[in-house]
Amino acid sequence: MPELPDVENYGRYLRRRALHKSISAANVGSTKVLSGVSGKEAASALRGRRLETTRRHGKHLFVALDRKGWLGLHFGMTGRLKYFKRLKDDPKHDRLRLDFNNGYHLAYDDQRMLGRIRLLKDPDVFIASHKLGPDALDPSLDRRAFAERLCRRKGQVKSALMDQSLLAGIGNIYSNEILFHARLHPKAQVQNLKREQLSSLFEATRRVLRVAIDNGAGTQDVEKRIPQDYLLPHRKDGARCPRCSGQVRSLKVSGRTAYICPHCQAEP
Repeated sequence: MPELPDVENYGRYLRRRALHKSISAANVGSTKVLSGVSGKEAASALRGRRLETTRRHGKHLFVALDRKGWLGLHFGMTGRLKYFKRLKDDPKHDRLRLDFNNGYHLAYDDQRMLGRIRLLKDPDVFIASHKLGPDALDPSLDRRAFAERLCRRKGQVKSALMDQSLLAGIGNIYSNEILFHARLHPKAQVQNLKREQLSSLFEATRRVLRVAIDNGAGTQDVEKRIPQDYLLPHRKDGARCPRCSGQVRSLKVSGRTAYICPHCQAEP
């Protein structure tokens, strides 16, 4: 599932390829991914417009349109973007395709159709109405604010990291990675964490998300590009822990599969 690092790279990709180009047509491949707007309304609203800039908050990408308004993209489980020239390269699960006057196209590809596309007036109103917490890489979210937000919730630390109302952007994969680097078991209780552990968790969150962005999160080869001392390339029962060479194990936490090194992340 695309998480903060993936969506950050999707935004960078869009900025490199598709900004400031006039949209000659918008083709809706499936209305199931549209939220609050019909296919006809979406096509009409986008035709003749230009994508001007992007803004990301957590797992959401907002694309500013010229003459006011925003295109809101959430990528669900399988969403991604593809910019291409030849229509034969249109991805199989294209749900929205923007055709530009320069002959190129931008497709929102989503096999499982769990993502959402919206037309918005103001991203801040959307963020507030969906009760999203601050972005996990927000510069104003310092060590103290991070700890205070996390400690608002009782329960398992992995679930707290994934709670979008506390911090926006972290999902299953990167919560596993963050906890591995912080040497915390995913079932550790937030309310029992010491100040030093919360500080380590803050540092691991910032470092892991930035390293994932810099090493191609959102691309198919991210597991090859990310440093080999990260957990991501070793997510398999019986794989060797990149830190201590112990055996990686999987377990269920709040219905999600977590990967840990039982030696490095001792159960509380």
